[in-house]
Amino acid sequence: MANIKSAKKRILVARTRAERNKAIRSRVKTAIKKVTAAIAANDKAAAATAFAAATAEINKAASKGVYHKNTAARKISRLAVAVNKIA
Repeated sequence: MANIKSAKKRILVARTRAERNKAIRSRVKTAIKKVTAAIAANDKAAAATAFAAATAEINKAASKGVYHKNTAARKISRLAVAVNKIA
């Protein structure tokens, strides 16, 4: 355990940020799962609305620094390709 006051604060701040990042990642994963579920059900309308919501979540995560911008772009691109493949 840290003895120095600033080190104790860093531990608390790191824990807080890790929890925040974990929550944001979880929301992104849930949004992506909703899109893939709609794709699996061949529901184009539901997939489109879920894709819009997932895109917003991924962009928010990228703007907060949870995901790198290229990672976010890759995730969005792969989802878009999958949604567009639905007949």
